[in-house]
Amino acid sequence: MTSRIDARFAELKREGRAGLVTFVTAGDPDAKTALAILKALPKAGADVIELGMPFTDPMADGPAVQAAGLRALAAGQTMVKTLAMVRAFRKGDDTTPIVLMGYYNPIYIYGVAKFLDDAKAAGVDGMIVVDLPPEEDEELCLPALRAGLNFIRLATPTTDDKRLPAVLANTSGFVYYVSIAGITGAAAPDAGQVHAAVSRIKRHTALPVAVGFGVRTPKQAREIAAGAEAVVVGSALVNAVAQSLDKKGKATAKTVKAVTNLVAELASGVRGSRKIK
Repeated sequence: MTSRIDARFAELKREGRAGLVTFVTAGDPDAKTALAILKALPKAGADVIELGMPFTDPMADGPAVQAAGLRALAAGQTMVKTLAMVRAFRKGDDTTPIVLMGYYNPIYIYGVAKFLDDAKAAGVDGMIVVDLPPEEDEELCLPALRAGLNFIRLATPTTDDKRLPAVLANTSGFVYYVSIAGITGAAAPDAGQVHAAVSRIKRHTALPVAVGFGVRTPKQAREIAAGAEAVVVGSALVNAVAQSLDKKGKATAKTVKAVTNLVAELASGVRGSRKIK
């Protein structure tokens, strides 16, 4: 059975363009506003949505995403509520892929088997769990694949040709290439280096490659999109949320629009790229 992720990347290939993958944190800045943002993303131009699972110790994330997670947790976000968000989204959208992104601890506490059942039933399509290496595939990756969920692995600038086959072994849906060494939102990627890295990864896999970390502007998105199947933007969107809040850290009338306006700009950048053959 073709997953929503496979179907979306096949559609993008037919259209001859790269996709835009948008990351937002579930429950940020509150459950109601976060759901409104989630529902608005596809119309604004998101092709795939990564939904962050808030966690108290997000070691791979920079200050912006860390702050988003803390705002969500302070507002009462839980894994149960995150899955409920996906169910609510699915009532109006059965085609846009949703990938849960985060860390293993909240899933482990929830219970792996129950989490996979509930995630699948809610309409989740895949997962990115950044702190589970390939050596721990029995923990979550292989059970997820058996449950019909894509398990998306990260490759980084330090993932050499010797390590890459292990990283790709049980990866499905797409490969997420981390364009810079370090935490999310820390620096801007070099398009030339990224294109070379994506080409190297493609010698090892037929899966689409999405590139993220550090992409903030339509120009950057356009440059990265020229050499990849998709561009991932997260910290810039999370910052848009943060900058729209009032002095008490609460959502305003501007919050949803702040995110969707930036997504529309980034989507126009991605769609305007000239693909490298």
